[in-house]
Amino acid sequence: AAAVMGRYCDILGLRTFAGLTDRTADYEERVLESFIRYSGVPVISLESATRHPLQSFADLITIEQHKTTARPKVVLTWAPHPKALPQAVANSFAEWMLRSDVDLVITHPEGYDLEPAFTKGASVTHDQDAAFDGADFIYAKNWSSYTDYGKVLSTDRAWTVSAEKMARTNNAKFMHCLPVRRNMIVNDDVIDAPTSIILDEAANRVVSAQTVLLHMLKAMQ
Repeated sequence: AAAVMGRYCDILGLRTFAGLTDRTADYEERVLESFIRYSGVPVISLESATRHPLQSFADLITIEQHKTTARPKVVLTWAPHPKALPQAVANSFAEWMLRSDVDLVITHPEGYDLEPAFTKGASVTHDQDAAFDGADFIYAKNWSSYTDYGKVLSTDRAWTVSAEKMARTNNAKFMHCLPVRRNMIVNDDVIDAPTSIILDEAANRVVSAQTVLLHMLKAMQ
C-alpha cells in the first residue's frame, strides 16, 4: 500500500494513532516507519502513535509570538478526561520545549509519567498548584498512562484548569491543541478569557504545515 500511495503524489501526509494496548508496537511506530521505508516519497507525520510534530511546531510559534520574557516558564499540565487518550501531543510538546529557550515544568498525578526519553531535562511534579506558580504559559492536555499502558488511572476534577489555578500564574496564556472537553480539561472562564490563545494556536497549525511543506518542496527542486 505504501509503494502504491507513493506513486500518486510527491509528498505523503500520514496520520496514525496509538492503539493503546501494545506499548511496544505503538512506540516502534510500525505504520509510519513502513511508509517512510516503502513509499519512495517524503512523508510528513500529521500525528503518530508517539508524536504530533506539526502541532508542537505550531505551539512553539504561538509561544514565540506571545512571550514577554526571554525565557518564559511553560507548564504542561495533565487534565482529566473520561477516555484513554494517546501520549503523542504531550510527548511532542515536551520534546520541542526542551529544545527551546523555555523553562519547562510538567505536572501530572502519580502514574502518568511520560516516556523518559521525551522528558529528560524537564522539571516534573505532582503538585499542580506549585507548578502553576509564576507560570507564563499553561498548556493543558490529557494523556493515558505510559507505565500502566493506555489505562485511565484518574479522572480527578481537581486537575481541571480553573480561574483560581490560573490566578497563581504570571497572567499566563492558556493553550490547548483542540478539540477540548470544556469544564473537564479546562473551565469556560479560562478558555474564553482574553489570556486564552487557543485560536492563535489553531491558526498556526496552517503556518507550521506550510513551513514544512515549503522546505520539503525546495529540497525536491
